[in-house]
Amino acid sequence: MNRRIGWSLAALALVLLGGLSLFLYLKARPYQETVDHGPSPAAQANPYLAAEMFLRERGLAVSHAETLAVLPHTEPHSHTLLLFGERARMTPREVDQVLNWTRAGGRLVFVAESLWDAQTGQSNDLLLDKVQLHQSLSKDLKDPPEDGEKDRFPKLTKLYLEDEDAPAYAGFDTDFHLDDPNNVAQAWANSAKATHMMQRVYGLGTITVVTDAELWKTGAIGKYDNAWLLWYLSADTDVTLIYNTVHDGLWTLLWRYFPQAIVALLGLIGLWLWQASVRHGPVQMPAPAGRRQLLEHLRASADFLLRHNGQQALLQALQQDILRRARRRHPGFDQLNVAEQWLALSRLTRQPTRAISQALSPRPKQRLSSAEFSRQVAHLQTLRNAL
Repeated sequence: MNRRIGWSLAALALVLLGGLSLFLYLKARPYQETVDHGPSPAAQANPYLAAEMFLRERGLAVSHAETLAVLPHTEPHSHTLLLFGERARMTPREVDQVLNWTRAGGRLVFVAESLWDAQTGQSNDLLLDKVQLHQSLSKDLKDPPEDGEKDRFPKLTKLYLEDEDAPAYAGFDTDFHLDDPNNVAQAWANSAKATHMMQRVYGLGTITVVTDAELWKTGAIGKYDNAWLLWYLSADTDVTLIYNTVHDGLWTLLWRYFPQAIVALLGLIGLWLWQASVRHGPVQMPAPAGRRQLLEHLRASADFLLRHNGQQALLQALQQDILRRARRRHPGFDQLNVAEQWLALSRLTRQPTRAISQALSPRPKQRLSSAEFSRQVAHLQTLRNAL
């Protein structure tokens, strides 16, 4: 009966499960969902990744380097070097190396990093000083005279090309201005108030100085004519971009992908430190530095023998010592049987035969209580001392 009920319940469960599966199959509708995970790790590490991809789509060979160590292996002819990275630690030797490469026929594009100091006659940008161009703040310039036609895009930098009716517009930062006190520049691009790009011939090559390179980063290169301007400055050449990409450290990666594990680990470390710092019981006084007494050594030796050899071994040692002394006191002791040996020991020790038999009889192997063991040892020592 019970088996029949069990089979019925199993069949009912299968029917319900099949019905639910059929219902879900008929009602379910497939759909697609796009999950935005943000920029890829490569885009986060290199803000000029979109610029590199744009130039490659235009057929240019683009390479990326983090230092100037690639410069000796880079052919200057038909090659453009984009110095968009931090140059605060650039040495005079590296400056000369870059300028010699440009003089041999290379194209150099770099960002002016420091303002011109009229008092010292220099800026903190060694490369900019060598090119003989100065950078200042646009707010320090005098307002230009107003002409009849109003500029519709005063914040945009305009580049006029030959045989073109309209200029190209670029989104340079208008807070900075480039100045050419020695008239070495052959081309430039201005906003309504300031100059943001200058180009000069340098030997067989050209040098282009810009106030900033933010317009060529991933978030801004698609605006205005920013992408076209980058292509125009490096057209028909191979391109090498010098920029220090950001590499996340080990702890940053661990925190990004395993935050729960790190929090749990820190919690366990905190609990362990708390447990280790809690004192259990009163503070113990330091052990005295004096020498131990002889009784302490004897007690420690006895405890060691009892712990490692057991009670039976100690009792048998005392029994053998009694028999050895009896042999010295009674010649022919070994030829006597056990009963006669006990009688001889009774005469020698003046102890009753019953006490002798209890002391020398084999003991059971079970462990004796502390009181019984002490009593047995004391009895054997009494017999031994009487011989």
